[in-house]
Amino acid sequence: MPRVLVPLAEGLEELEAVTIIDLLRRGEVEVVTAALGAREVTASHGTVLVADTDLDAVVDEQFDMVVLPGGLPGADHLDQDPRVRALLQRHHAAGAYTAAICAAPKALASLGLLDERRATHYPGALNAADFPRAELVDAPVVIDGKVVTGRGPGTAMDFALELLELLQGSECRAQVETGLTRAA
Repeated sequence: MPRVLVPLAEGLEELEAVTIIDLLRRGEVEVVTAALGAREVTASHGTVLVADTDLDAVVDEQFDMVVLPGGLPGADHLDQDPRVRALLQRHHAAGAYTAAICAAPKALASLGLLDERRATHYPGALNAADFPRAELVDAPVVIDGKVVTGRGPGTAMDFALELLELLQGSECRAQVETGLTRAA
C-alpha cells in the first residue's frame, strides 16, 4: 500500500487538504497527516483539522509521495519550515513524488525542485521572474516527472485524482471517481 505524507500548517486551505486526504484514502492509500506544530491545525477559513501525528514523529520516514496543501499563510509556513524543506529535498533526491497545490508550489520552487520543469500554481503565488528556470503554465494540474502541481481549490479534486492514479493506477482512479458521482 503506498504511503503519502500530507504536512498540515496553520492557515492551510482546508478544501485542498481534506480533498487530497479523502480521495487518496478512498483509493486505499495510507495517508499520514502531520502537523508542523500542535496537532490541532486551524485552516485559512477557520476549520480545525486534527493531524494524525506531529511532523517530528515522521520526518525521518520515507514516503512514496509528499503532498503540500496550499492556502495562505499555510504555504508560507511549509516553505519556511526547515524540516519540510529537508524532507522535500530528500524525497526528491530519492526519486519519490513531491506534489503541491495552490500557493504551495512556492516551497518546491524555492528549493529548485521546479527548475527545468513545467508547473502550475495559484495565480500570483509565483512570479516567473523569481523562478526563471521553471516553466510556469496556466493549467489545472501539471505532472512533470515526479513533480506534480495543481492550480488551487477549484482543481483540488482533479489534483487528488491525478495523485491517486500515479500511486494506484488508472483502474483505482476510475473506481474512486465513479463512486463520487453515483448515488450510494
